[in-house]
Amino acid sequence: MSDTILTVVGLSKKFTLHILDKKTLPGCSKVSFTMKAGEFMGIAGPSGAGKSTIIKCIYRTYLPSSGNVWYRTKDGREIDLVTANEREILTLRSSEISYVSQFLKVLPRVSATDILAEELRERGWQSDAARERAYELLRMMNIDTKLWDAFPSTFSGGEQQRVNLARALITEPRLLLLDEPTASLDNETKKVVIRSLLALKKQGTTIIGIFHDLESMRSLVDKVFTMQAGQCKSIKRMREVV
Repeated sequence: MSDTILTVVGLSKKFTLHILDKKTLPGCSKVSFTMKAGEFMGIAGPSGAGKSTIIKCIYRTYLPSSGNVWYRTKDGREIDLVTANEREILTLRSSEISYVSQFLKVLPRVSATDILAEELRERGWQSDAARERAYELLRMMNIDTKLWDAFPSTFSGGEQQRVNLARALITEPRLLLLDEPTASLDNETKKVVIRSLLALKKQGTTIIGIFHDLESMRSLVDKVFTMQAGQCKSIKRMREVV
């Protein structure tokens, strides 16, 4: 069986601004690449280049305008994430594909521990075991123990980002999509996050991450997909990037 887990072919996304007489704005255009199991690709480029559009199309936050995103599931099925129905997408999000944005969106009165533990309870874990695993991740992310039972809506931006990352890492997804995973983090926490992502990669998780922090990117990725004005400028192995 092929070890290719993701094949993106001619992916394009256009946005229609109905308020401006249906003016069309390009998000990304004819993007193509493949990803193997356990491979880490960084997406680089200036603001507005279309980086976030790509991963939001893969996660299906955005419905692509055209193209295909073929994903190979754990049981070996090939699913086009562009044409898959909502039930299929929700099933994959709950079991195989995770997305970490720059922002934490949670219920305002749910503790950090319960946010993480719920991800495991939904997958059949017993409550006590889920909470213990949640504690491990919060400890790994250097979240102060006094905050474990507090509401993340009251946390600083950096603390929220760490909870956000822990929430994705706790399920050990097959495909992980990251939007600025090291933004708002201090240097020590960046090191923790880098170690965690490298461990996940070693276990076979395929990861795509958007970076402005080039130092962190160099520590993590195998190849760099560079965007400019919605299109691919280049795809290079990390060792080829100066």
